[in-house]
This record gives sequence, structure tokens and C-alpha cells, in this order.
Amino acid sequence: MDTKIGSIDACNPTHDDIGGPPNGGVSTVQNSSPLHSITVSPCDATLGRYLARRLVEIGVTDVFSVPGDFNLTLLDHLLAEPSLKLIGCCNELNAGYAADGYARYRGVGACVVTFTVGGLSVLNAIAGAYSENLPLICIVGGPNSNDYGTNRILHHTIGLPDFTQELRCFQAVTCYQAVINNLEEAHELIDTAISTALKESKPVYISISCNLPAIPLPTFSRHPVPFMLTPKVSNQMGIDAAVEAAAEFLNKAVKPVLVGGPKMRVAKAADAFVELADASGYGLAVMPSAKGQVPEHHKHFIGTYWGAVSTAFCAEIVESADAYLFAGPIFNDYSSVGYSLLLKKEKAIIVQPDRVTIGNGPAFGCVLMKDFLSGLAKRIKHNNTSYENYHRIFVPEGKPLRDNPNEPLRVNVLFQHIQNMLSSETAVLAETGDSWFNCQKLKLPEGCGYEFQMQYGSIGWSVGATLGYAQAMPNRRVIACIGDGSFQVTAQDVSTMIRCGQKTIIFLINNGGYSIEVEIHDGPYNVIKNWNYTAFVDAIHNGEGKCWTAKVRCEEELVKAINTATNEEKDSFCFIEVIVHKDDTSKELLEWGSRVSAANSRPPNPQ
Repeated sequence: MDTKIGSIDACNPTHDDIGGPPNGGVSTVQNSSPLHSITVSPCDATLGRYLARRLVEIGVTDVFSVPGDFNLTLLDHLLAEPSLKLIGCCNELNAGYAADGYARYRGVGACVVTFTVGGLSVLNAIAGAYSENLPLICIVGGPNSNDYGTNRILHHTIGLPDFTQELRCFQAVTCYQAVINNLEEAHELIDTAISTALKESKPVYISISCNLPAIPLPTFSRHPVPFMLTPKVSNQMGIDAAVEAAAEFLNKAVKPVLVGGPKMRVAKAADAFVELADASGYGLAVMPSAKGQVPEHHKHFIGTYWGAVSTAFCAEIVESADAYLFAGPIFNDYSSVGYSLLLKKEKAIIVQPDRVTIGNGPAFGCVLMKDFLSGLAKRIKHNNTSYENYHRIFVPEGKPLRDNPNEPLRVNVLFQHIQNMLSSETAVLAETGDSWFNCQKLKLPEGCGYEFQMQYGSIGWSVGATLGYAQAMPNRRVIACIGDGSFQVTAQDVSTMIRCGQKTIIFLINNGGYSIEVEIHDGPYNVIKNWNYTAFVDAIHNGEGKCWTAKVRCEEELVKAINTATNEEKDSFCFIEVIVHKDDTSKELLEWGSRVSAANSRPPNPQ
């Protein structure tokens, strides 16, 4: 078991200790408020209540669930925990996406579904969380413990007397799996699963037999001893050698730059990265999937580096540098714009969460990113040449042409108005599609959150993720930019947002199809059936809860809608359907789509 247990009088943490700022991660469970008593009442000394107390301890105060006959008793016991709230979702996929969004702010999320039909439905969301290095606790209500080892065929299965199909599927997308079909092992399995999720920053799978959650057991008669996770540590000799080699490499460069990547989140190294930026004076950029992890108001920030679709003048500075340090990068076909980045390995220092590679070598293992960056900040010479070069060539972006009165609304005009809505009290979620590119160009004020799912890129992710993210940070307002095609995949859980009293603003961009697919490879399959989206949301609202909708076709209507959403309806869920032309896309999507299309259509290598 990979945990160390603290003293019996240690304390239960609040969720604030765990989640930290947006894009934060979890490394240890800190102490906060003392336990009121060491023992619990007999009716609370059950497996279900033990699991509930463990979830609260690590900062989960909301669990996203879909009921099914195998998990109903477990849900009863989770509901009985005063500090835990069950958020019933419309389907398992959205419950998983909601736990994903929740984990992005709180540092860990959880969902509960039923055996196989629920488990296989949530699997896609769990795979996305795995790809994004998010700790998720996926809990499944499993078969009665007496049915294990028999030749019985159960409902909710594929009709074979084999209960391992669901488990085998989860083995590929979770870092630990626990099947609890006897009480004696439950305590250890639950603790190992949760602690592994926190340490590895990956999802875990816990299956609990449906007849076990309500059974009292002396093991559960005491409050759980708080987790004390063993922190990862660097090899100090490795740190010293890596810092010395990197400092020598960078200090002889004329115009080096820094580029932050998405793995800074799992390495918890964003602060150390900013420390290095402050010390070095280098031009500071981020990869697209790291947007929001580095403050964009930093005095040396030069934008998003995304190859040919970078923000203005950023790629020119990065790719012309004679040395670049990438902290936590992921170079896939999407982030490399169809493998077209103009970077040279011999010029690069690649810093991964526990490894540093300098040029074509040497490489240093057992070196934690945050330790390396902090150490390098103390050895680096100040050199602001790359930022001065950026400042010299930079030309402020022009504003979109003004619309004529009642002229059809353009997407660039829409995002100009969204830019003006952003503050430290807002967060942006961008759906897979053209919103990726338009939202990258938004300039985030200090404290404004930002999330999107780039590695997995599952359309529909943002609806569930918006639900979870807004539930995790009720004091901020989420602004979600979602395309009509993606919305149709997961639209039902707008219902849950309204029921939970969330004050999210969704901009539904209605252009009649899958724009991102059109620019990669067009065909009739990219055209979807148009919905009356505002009427759809009004039907879901059904007069219950606070909900306001608007359909806009021109800038005048957009301005009026935003004014209403941010004033009279500031405490309501607001849904603004924006009608735009089917070919109105960002120039970045046009460029990116053609390059990704070229990468996808490469002929087979000759054998």
C-alpha cells in the first residue's frame, strides 16, 4: 500500500486545501479542522459511509452520479454524509465529464455509476481524464458478492457468466483498479485506490458489491486516519548536474525563450516556471493546452506557441530562438499542427515532470520539474533579448470591422465582446472545435480560469465539464463556448446546471455543423439537423429554477443579451444562441485544418 498514515489526532482537510487555484493538482492531504470524535455511531460504521468520509477528506464535496440498481444502497450512504452532495446527472458520460471538470479546479473529482451499462458508458470520459492527468475516483456499484465465482448470468452484462469485462476495459484507462466483494479487504482497497489516484494524478476504478455498503463493520467504526502521502523527491545529485548543464546551455544562448506545456499541472510546477521567467527575463510563451496555467499579465508574456496558428508574432520569436526550454510539453499531431513545428532538438531543453533532456543529450532522471526550474532560476543569467525582439516587431491586433446595423453577426465580433466579459471572477471553457482557436486569442485577466480538452479532444466534453467546473467554484461565473454539433452530443445536462442553481453563461455557436471536421475533410456527414436551441433549453427549464435564454443574429442583439446576462440575470443560468454563417471560422482553424488533413492523408511508407 503506497500510503503513510498520520497520527490519530490529525485533521480533516477542507476542499480548499486540496484544490488550490485553477489548474492545480494534489500532492498531499493537508490538515485543517480537528475531528469532533474518533469513533462514529454504529449506523455510520459502514463501508458506504467510510467511502463518503474518505471522499470528503480529500476535498470532494460533490459526487456526480447516475442511479442504477447495483449502486442504490451505496448512494443512500453517500447521501447520508452531511458534507457530501450527490449531483444526479442525465447520463453516465456527462457524469464522467463533470467529474473531469470538477477535478480541474478542486484537484480531484468523483463519479458513481452502475455495473457495466453505467461503467462502459462513463468509460470515454475516464479515458479523457487519463489523457489529461486528472485524478478521478470512478465508483461502480457491482454485483452481489454471492454471485462472484458462480456460473450465473446477470442483467446489465453481455450475457456471459464473467464479471470481469468492465474491469478489463477500465484497466487501460485507470492507474489502479479495486474490486470490493468482501468487507475484510474494503478498507485497504479503498485507501490504496484513492491514494494512488492522488499520487499518480490519474483516474482509478472502485467496484463495490451492491450488498456491502450498508453492513456495519468494526473496521469502519472510527473516523478514517487522514492520508499522508509520501512526496516524490528529486535525486539531489541529479538536480545539481541537470541545473549546471542547463545553465551552461542557456547562458551561452543569445535569444533564448521559455515555453510552458500542459504537464506543468501534474508536476505542480507553474509557480516554479514563473519564478524562472522572472529570473531569466526570457520571452515567455505557453503551448495551447497550457493556457491558463501561466499568468498572461506577466511582463514578458508573448502569447500562445502553436506553430503556424500561434498568436501574433509568438511563433516567429520561439522558432527563431537559438535555445528554448519547454516545461512539460506534449507534442502530438494537434499541438504540432500536423507535425509542422519548426523546432530543432539540439536547441531544446525538454523538462518533463521527472526528467530533463538537454539537446541531443545528456538526460537526467529522478529530477522533479519544480525542483529543477527553481534551481535553474538561481543559476540563470538575465537575458531579455527574445522579449525585446518580440516587443520590437509586435503590432497590436486590429479590431474586427464594425458591423452595419442589423448585419449578420460574425464570430470575430462575438469573441471581441466575450473578451470584454472576462475578469478574475470568471472562467472560460472552450469546446473542441473552432472555439479552441478563438478562445486561445482571448487575453485572460489575472485570476481568470481557462480549460479545454486538447489531448483527447472529445466533442461534447464541455457540457459535462462546465457542470463540474461550475459546481467546484460556485463563487465564479463560467463562460462556456460550445459549437452546435458538440452540444447535441451531451446537451441533456443543461438540466442539471439549472437544477443546481448554477449561473453559467453558455454561448451556443450555431453554424449548422462540425466546423472543425469540415476544415480537415468535408462531407455531407458534417452537416447536422438544426435545432431550435433556445426552445430546447426553455423546455428543459420548464419553469423550474433560474434560467434565461436569448437567440441573437446581429451585434445589437448580442450586446443586449450580454448586458441582460451580466446584470438582471447575473444569478441565472444564461444560454445565448448565436447564429453565424456556416463558413465563418477563424483563420487559425483554416490553417490548422489543412495541415492536420495533410498529416492524416500521408500515404503508407514503402515496405
